[in-house]
Amino acid sequence: MVKLYGFSPSTCTRLVALICKEKEIPYELISVNLGKGEQKDASFTAVQPFGQVPYIDDNGFFLYESRAIARYLIKNYPNQGTPGLIPSDAKAEALFEQAASIETFNFNAFVAPIVFEKLFKPRRGLQPNEERVAELLAALQGKMDTYDLILSKQKYLAGDSVTLADLSHLPYGAAFYQIGFSEVFDSRPNLSRWWKDISNRPAWLAVKDGA
Repeated sequence: MVKLYGFSPSTCTRLVALICKEKEIPYELISVNLGKGEQKDASFTAVQPFGQVPYIDDNGFFLYESRAIARYLIKNYPNQGTPGLIPSDAKAEALFEQAASIETFNFNAFVAPIVFEKLFKPRRGLQPNEERVAELLAALQGKMDTYDLILSKQKYLAGDSVTLADLSHLPYGAAFYQIGFSEVFDSRPNLSRWWKDISNRPAWLAVKDGA
């Protein structure tokens, strides 16, 4: 059983839990209390030197960084759960890598800081930088127009099969959607169709409220 050291509500911890669910990999969540700063304890940083959640212990193999963990789990457990989350064919894999890069630089780069400003800062008693949010949101709109165009031609970002590139949008995308920016998705028909598809996957519904 994979041991997942993380914080149940955290976006990165839930991404790893999501992939475990998709690949039918049993896991045990070892809770790390971020409020108490347990991620900075020496026992934690001995494995994750940046003091961030999550990391995994897969039968003595330790790995941190949620994107790396997700890729490892998909490749290390190829014969169970959802197939093809990282394609093996060279051209299909290249299209997946293209889609993964799209998510990193054209979605997460804008959505994650908006979520930080509008959700995480208020939880800490801090005021969001609304000017920063407005700038990020304005830049994101054009990116989402391009998503809508891509998704008018195919079902998912890498083609007609779901991949990790699609699923990686879920933790931050769900938070973004729920804090008042649903129109960004809902106003674009192809983007909306895609979002409803991936956000209603059973694996995501199982972890959307906590890993």
